[in-house]
Amino acid sequence: MDPLRDVGKSLILLGLVVAGLGCVLFLGARLPLRLGRLPGDIAVQGRRGSFYFPIVTSILLSVGLTLVMWLVGWLRK
Repeated sequence: MDPLRDVGKSLILLGLVVAGLGCVLFLGARLPLRLGRLPGDIAVQGRRGSFYFPIVTSILLSVGLTLVMWLVGWLRK
């Protein structure tokens, strides 16, 4: 197969991913659930400091990136 064709597919896919990410960031403030402040994220505030761990956000990002990587692998076949 032609190597330039593979590079072209990869660039198109990368462009779509970047455009999707741009839309999410652009419309993020209008969404009812904000990434990084989802229900299930752990936030503890004490007198001397605070602790924040976005567990649900991390899981969603992991699933999303896994799907993107699977799609990239599937398109490279």
